[in-house]
Amino acid sequence: MGALLGIGIRAMFANQAALQAIGQNIANANTPGYSRQSVVLTTPEGQFTGAGYFGKGVSVLTVERSHNEFLTKEAASSKATAFMDQTRAASLGQLEKLFPPGESGIGYAAGQFLNAMVDVASRPSDPSSRQVVLGRATELASRFSAAGQQLVDLQAGVVSDLKANVAVVNQITKQIAVANDQVARANGNGHAPNDLLDQRDQLISQLSQYIQVTTLPASDGTVGVFMGGGQRLVLGANSQELKITPDPYDGKRAQVSIDESNGPRALDASVLTGGSISALVQYQDIDLQDARNLLGQMAAAMATRVNDQQALGLDLSTTPSKGGPIFGIGSPRSLPAATNARNADGSFAASVNLSITDASQLQASSYKLSVDPAGTGALQLVRLSDGLTRTVANGDTVDGFKIDLAGAEPSAGDSFLLEPVAQAAVDMKRVLDRTTGIAAASPLTANASVNNKGTATVDSMYAVNSKVDPSKAPMSIAFGTPAAGSSQVPYTLTLSDGSVYTGDWTSGQPIGNQPGATPPIDLGFELKLNGVPKAGDTITVDATKFTTANNGNAKAFLNIQTETFVGRRTLPDGSVALGSTINDAYSTAMSEIGSRVQGSNYLATVSTSVAANAEATRAGQAGVNLDEEASRLMQFQQGYQAAAKVLQAAQTIFDELLKLAAR
Repeated sequence: MGALLGIGIRAMFANQAALQAIGQNIANANTPGYSRQSVVLTTPEGQFTGAGYFGKGVSVLTVERSHNEFLTKEAASSKATAFMDQTRAASLGQLEKLFPPGESGIGYAAGQFLNAMVDVASRPSDPSSRQVVLGRATELASRFSAAGQQLVDLQAGVVSDLKANVAVVNQITKQIAVANDQVARANGNGHAPNDLLDQRDQLISQLSQYIQVTTLPASDGTVGVFMGGGQRLVLGANSQELKITPDPYDGKRAQVSIDESNGPRALDASVLTGGSISALVQYQDIDLQDARNLLGQMAAAMATRVNDQQALGLDLSTTPSKGGPIFGIGSPRSLPAATNARNADGSFAASVNLSITDASQLQASSYKLSVDPAGTGALQLVRLSDGLTRTVANGDTVDGFKIDLAGAEPSAGDSFLLEPVAQAAVDMKRVLDRTTGIAAASPLTANASVNNKGTATVDSMYAVNSKVDPSKAPMSIAFGTPAAGSSQVPYTLTLSDGSVYTGDWTSGQPIGNQPGATPPIDLGFELKLNGVPKAGDTITVDATKFTTANNGNAKAFLNIQTETFVGRRTLPDGSVALGSTINDAYSTAMSEIGSRVQGSNYLATVSTSVAANAEATRAGQAGVNLDEEASRLMQFQQGYQAAAKVLQAAQTIFDELLKLAAR
């Protein structure tokens, strides 16, 4: 009788426990990170009697959760990748707005500025035409500086986002450490604390949104949480904090460091392999820096080319003089590492000064200058855009800029970040205020003789380099008779000092700037003709006397639109590779940023889909299915009712026995 009562009681308790677990599942069906729980039932060893073994009912062994370690780690890892791609795509979307197409772009503003010179060429002394040029110059400089300032603002936003994300990471790691401690305390009773384990897994999943981690279980039930490279974040009940510290070269940029007993230690970017923090660091170190250099390269090349042409002409001052600069740009800068050797007063022992020698050869890159780690004492210069490494010395010129060392010799471990163009755009402005300061006139004026027999007339006459020398005027150009069957017209160019140059003129060939002639002719000016001269025709070249009527230099400005002066490169054989026009350079920059945006959007779409599928797979095994729980609810409810019937039967039998005993 007692055995039957015991079996009934155990059956009721087992079914009640199962119903309690099912109720817990239903209650947490929509709780993030919750894993379905189920009661593990077992049959105790039977009772031996002379008639054989009789069962003792059922026992509740434990409550377990549906959990797959592999699927959980896979879901967390794919989430880290998805958040990294999403963050970078969103960041690049902001960067793309700095390179708008059409009339809002820098290329259009540059074209409008140069096109404004057409009216000045038509009316050299007209103040209104000159005012339009100054207005267009202001617009061009403003677009460069506005884009540069937006890059500064985006950089500040990255630092702010990094600090916010790191604060969340530190909070989560502390919570994981607390959960580890609670799990370790509960682990001694022989049963798994399912809800605590779910909470810890959910915290690790949340941590993966910010930084990709790996986990390593310990024998006491705790898990160690590590970043790439094995850097510890959580070990047992202890956590390490991340910090945002200033970049060693540029204090406006940030780096991720880990807080250790002897102070913060900077983490290499390769350690950050996923999550939003990794995307922000990559965006700062690569995308923003590339955009800053692309803008700076265009600003430096454009401003310098315009200023150089301006300096070759004459303005409308009372005493005409060469034109002053139209644009001002930010200077190149050298940033010493914070760890460089210092003097007793705290200043850096060694310093590096940069100066622009040829803006057309400036590259869209920053450079790292350091002492050769091999101990040779030589200086190594690495172009960060492509990794090209060169050995340089004090006074060397590289990629259009000169390196000058100051102070003590750099010591082992010293390094400098060189930025020839990074500040050019943000500090660009128009510095010419006077309309009369526009140098529209050429320093030389050419006139064809009225007695000429040919159809040749002067199309344009302007200076092309600093070798132009009005003191050698007047000059005379006399044309000879072409050789039989030849279209080349020989000419003789005689300077006021008696120097004589000879050459051959063909249609479209300028006179005065023929470095390929024999001997070479490089007098610093180009004279272009319309029509064809005949033998005996002459052209005189005089120093310009009436700048109000001369438009030679204004015409020279128009040629800048088609000149490839952005990003030229000196090849190993000493020749110079052609660069790009200002419009082509801007189009290339737009294409570069646009391709990155397109690629990041694609990766974000793919990785988000992969993360969603991984989470769906995990939830399919560990999550709660309400239809299944409803079915199991009915099953164990019936089991509970049947167990109650067993108790009722045992009670009836017991009552009958009592009645029999009472007779």
